[in-house]
Amino acid sequence: MPDTALAPQDGAVTMALLAAIAASFNSRDADRIAAHFTEDAVFFMASGPEPEGRAVAGRAAIRQVLADRFRLIPDMHWAIEHEYVAGHRAVSVWRVTGKGTDGTVLNCRGCDLYEFRGALICRKDTYWKMVRPDPAGRSPLLP
Repeated sequence: MPDTALAPQDGAVTMALLAAIAASFNSRDADRIAAHFTEDAVFFMASGPEPEGRAVAGRAAIRQVLADRFRLIPDMHWAIEHEYVAGHRAVSVWRVTGKGTDGTVLNCRGCDLYEFRGALICRKDTYWKMVRPDPAGRSPLLP
C-alpha cells in the first residue's frame, strides 16, 4: 500500500504523492503501482476500441494490464516534465521511453489526468502524442 504519510490531509493531492506514484511506475512493479489505485478505479488507456481509449476497470485488471505491458516493454520509463495539483485532481506531463521486445522504440510525450479518493487514484486518463512520419512536409491529415 502507498505510504499513509503521503495521504492528503485536507482532500488535496500532494506533490509528494505524485512523486511516489511516478516512482512506482518507473519501478515497473505492477503490484506496487496497483497499490495506488482504489479497488473500483478506472484507467483509460491512451488508445483502444472506445473514443476515450481502452477502459480498464478495477485494481486487479489495472495490475494485470500493466504487468502485461512491462513484459512487452521491459525498460519503459517516464521522465516527469511538469506536474500540477488542484484539490483531488492532478495532471502529470511526461516523456515515456522504452524499447519493445519486438524492437519498436517508444519515445512519446504524454500526460495523465488523475482523480483521487483520499490518497488513491480512482480515475486515470492517459494521453500520448503520437509520432508519425510526415515525408511531404505538412500533411493535411496530421493535426
